[in-house]
Amino acid sequence: MTSDATRFRICFVCSGNICRSPMAEVVLRQLAADAGLADRLAISSAGTGDWHVGEQADPRAVEALTTHGYNGSTHRARQFDPAWFADLDLVVALDRSHERILKAWAGDDVDRSKVQLLRSFETPRSDSLDVPDPYYSDHRLFAAVLGMIERADRALLAQLAPALTTEPRVKRARSLHRDDGVS
Repeated sequence: MTSDATRFRICFVCSGNICRSPMAEVVLRQLAADAGLADRLAISSAGTGDWHVGEQADPRAVEALTTHGYNGSTHRARQFDPAWFADLDLVVALDRSHERILKAWAGDDVDRSKVQLLRSFETPRSDSLDVPDPYYSDHRLFAAVLGMIERADRALLAQLAPALTTEPRVKRARSLHRDDGVS
């Protein structure tokens, strides 16, 4: 078993931590478990705002997850703390507004480089790198958003998997710094 200190640490971030980021957290956790990599990753989520702290995930998010075989019932919302950058290897923003906020909160270029958009991991990339906020919509958009998150999480895990199975943690963190001009 891998110790917490050597796990690759990822935090997904959306607005209130009740829709998109908990879905991304739950999906990646399951994908990692299915791939035998659960003990190599520490996966969490948070929101940029504090208005839902302590609440469960939106019932529509939980329903979409449950319908697709995931369990989101234990989630409790929390707000991202900029002090977490020091302990995280990757901070995954669900849309460009979250990316801007997180990069503004980052203390230096190293922390800013940890902030990546979820859909930037997809190949080929879609026209929009934003995962739309389903909060003011209906069940159909929650299901569509979950599909986007599943595709992007699979692509993220595919990029991480080789490093998680072969490289020491220090080298894994460096391997995520992409040189393709996307920030």
